[in-house]
Amino acid sequence: MNASPSIAVFAPAKLNLFLAVTGRRSDGFHDLVSLVAPLDFGDDLRLAAQPGAEADTLVCAAPAVPADASNLVLRAAVAWRAAGGAAPFAQFALAKRTPAGAGLGGGSSDAVAALRGLQQLATTPLAPENLARVAASLGSDCSLFLAEAPVVMRGRGELIQALEVAARARLSGRRVLVCKPSFGIDTPWAYGRLVAGAPGTYLPAAEAEARLADWMSGRTELAELVFNSFEPVAFGKFAALPALAARLHDRCGLRLHLTGSGSACFALLPPEGPRGDPAAEVRAAWGDDAFVQTVRVR
Repeated sequence: MNASPSIAVFAPAKLNLFLAVTGRRSDGFHDLVSLVAPLDFGDDLRLAAQPGAEADTLVCAAPAVPADASNLVLRAAVAWRAAGGAAPFAQFALAKRTPAGAGLGGGSSDAVAALRGLQQLATTPLAPENLARVAASLGSDCSLFLAEAPVVMRGRGELIQALEVAARARLSGRRVLVCKPSFGIDTPWAYGRLVAGAPGTYLPAAEAEARLADWMSGRTELAELVFNSFEPVAFGKFAALPALAARLHDRCGLRLHLTGSGSACFALLPPEGPRGDPAAEVRAAWGDDAFVQTVRVR
């Protein structure tokens, strides 16, 4: 008897290399302009068809990851089927590596991996435009993962622009240090601080677009573009973040930046390599519970 089909899908983490929140919308969401890059580090999701099963299921060894209907993987499967996709019910097995509460897009990437896996398993796949609508309905970060390449996000994250070949080539393979302290940052809290008027947060849309255009045309370097509207909020509240930023700057010559709404941070690594041992500096500042990884942009 033939084994049930099994499909493996990589779910990359992401970095917001540029994240300008430009203002609050009438629907309560925020508009943003962001340059986002997937990484060569992330989660692995495996789908195995379950003949005779009456629902999709999820298993994950990470104790902090819920395996019930609240998980974005199963929510994505429900939404995909509701939109007209047809496939045998599957067991999803998630190998979780991207830390939660980090701003690295782990849950959103897992959801899109589930959509991509179901498309491969499908007897009736969704048309690309319907798949894009499903992804956008699951969360603001989901649409970007369908591109599987660096993109510019606009609106509340659902408007995706692919990079031109030259701009993409300037990012591909770029080495980055990614780190996260033992605590996370609640995204609604971070947005609430923007609404409350934390100084230096909203960036006018015209200025955001001008900065991005300068980088995309090659007039400025990536290090000059890097910006995050949430950084003053997070660094002002959580002293561990600016403390590490000062340490990495003084000892390794690196600039630490927030990704997403945090608490994960990143530092661009020079081609010749940094001074000292940045990973050791992260652990010295944040303890052995800190997440630290050297990655590359895909």
